[in-house]
Amino acid sequence: MSDQQSHTPRSLIVTFYGAYGRGGPGFDGIDGPVPVAALIRLLGVLGVDPPSVRSAVSRLKRRGLLVADRTASGAAAYGLSGAAHQLLEDGDRRIYGRPAARLSDGWVLAVFSVPEEERSKRHLLRSRLARLGFGTAAPGVWIAPAHLCEEARHTLERLQLASYVDLFTGTHAGFEPTVRSVARWWDLDAIAAQHRAFLDVHEPVLRRWSRRRTVAPEAAYRDYLAALDAWRRLPYADPGLPSPLLPEDWPGGRAAEVFGRLHTKLRSAGARYAREVAA
Repeated sequence: MSDQQSHTPRSLIVTFYGAYGRGGPGFDGIDGPVPVAALIRLLGVLGVDPPSVRSAVSRLKRRGLLVADRTASGAAAYGLSGAAHQLLEDGDRRIYGRPAARLSDGWVLAVFSVPEEERSKRHLLRSRLARLGFGTAAPGVWIAPAHLCEEARHTLERLQLASYVDLFTGTHAGFEPTVRSVARWWDLDAIAAQHRAFLDVHEPVLRRWSRRRTVAPEAAYRDYLAALDAWRRLPYADPGLPSPLLPEDWPGGRAAEVFGRLHTKLRSAGARYAREVAA
């Protein structure tokens, strides 16, 4: 899948709200609910047509992530639900400068059992744990670095799946060396390929911006939102394993550096553009 194909309207809207649409004191973005007309214009910059924006907003509203509201002038608008705020706050810890895990931090295990008559919830559990970055240690036993424990707890509670799961923390005591076990629990080649795909698209963008003396707000907004929308998936696919457990040529550090430099260079200028459009 190309980087452009990965930018679905629904994903871009979530990314937009995470970057610029949360509101609140001290937040560098739009203060208050986002007018529908502004949201259509802001997504149009990234090639999303108005019907696709409206359809994606409706789906996010049905999922309980967006709530209908009005601006101070009475214009139709959408803000974030409480659950969406929690989801984005959990994501912030991964997306913006997650600390490197250490071997001594240990692991979190999610052990679940779902009755056969509720097998749809078994599928939901597997897919959500995978999206959180958990690897599969055995059938019904999923593993991740211990720093993901609280986020897993929040996610399982939000989806009303906690009653099917037991969470444990601890160390890997054998018998296989941990570095070999990790290669079995996660598809490291597939994760590395995602990092390299991000670099293929966004490293040239960083080089172009590095040569510019001025930062145009609309262009900064467009390039930053595209980079953030691509990047925010990677800290979920990649659980942040301790470096001694990773191959020597692991591209994750370079991908994180490229995103971090784009964030520093472009985010604030993009916020100015978003505020101007929403005003």
